[in-house]
Amino acid sequence: MKKTLLFVAAALAATSLQAQILVIKGSDTLGAKLVPQLAEAYKAKNPGVSFEIAAEGSTTGIAAIIDGTAQIGMSSRRAKSTEMSAAQAKGVSMKPTIVAYDGISIIVNASCPVDVLTLRQVEQIFAGDINDWSVVGGAPGKISIYTRNTSSGTYADFRTLAMKSRDYASSSQKMAGNEQIASEVSKNPAGIGYVGLAYTNAPGIKVVKIDGIAPNKETVLSKKYPYARPTFYYTNGEPTGEAAKFIAFTISDEGQKIAEQVGFVTIR
Repeated sequence: MKKTLLFVAAALAATSLQAQILVIKGSDTLGAKLVPQLAEAYKAKNPGVSFEIAAEGSTTGIAAIIDGTAQIGMSSRRAKSTEMSAAQAKGVSMKPTIVAYDGISIIVNASCPVDVLTLRQVEQIFAGDINDWSVVGGAPGKISIYTRNTSSGTYADFRTLAMKSRDYASSSQKMAGNEQIASEVSKNPAGIGYVGLAYTNAPGIKVVKIDGIAPNKETVLSKKYPYARPTFYYTNGEPTGEAAKFIAFTISDEGQKIAEQVGFVTIR
């Protein structure tokens, strides 16, 4: 009898633990570094909670909220009108919560002599109008462009903020995440790409100023840096349960301290 009771208690405990799995999908900008670190800190205080984090792009995070396959969708961009309509058609109310601020940073190889680009030059490079470094003060040679893939919120935001919604150059190479772009640029003296602030300390790269302005806490918050943006968690309406608690933790003083340590600009 005692063994039976112990078995039932263990089964109930396992079921309880299983019920505390928090599924979070979406943005690589948030999901590759920040959210895993937040999750670890949260689990230290709430050992009965486990996380499933999939950082495959903002589009996948928003889709996961619409489809009900995640409690939190990470996004580095606002939901599109088409996504809002799709959500409404399924009875889903897309609620955004700003969790940190970011600045999309233009990076080049550490050996590149170019330290400053103008807004117009950035647009022309990524759209393919300028394809040789000598045009913008670099050594002669073809420019290698690295961008995020089409499911990325950064891919979409950069087109809006930097390219006047123009198409990327046909020669641009699409990468799965910020770390992949930083890695490729670090290996290619002719490389240029963009990453979130949290990824600018990778070895072998340097950040280029835009019209003399570098991305940092002050320029992002004041929006003097032209590619500043908020980042979001999306939920279906007001979050409840563990999702609500984790969001509250993210935007708390402790959570924002972690965000700052990772390299984001805090909301506080």
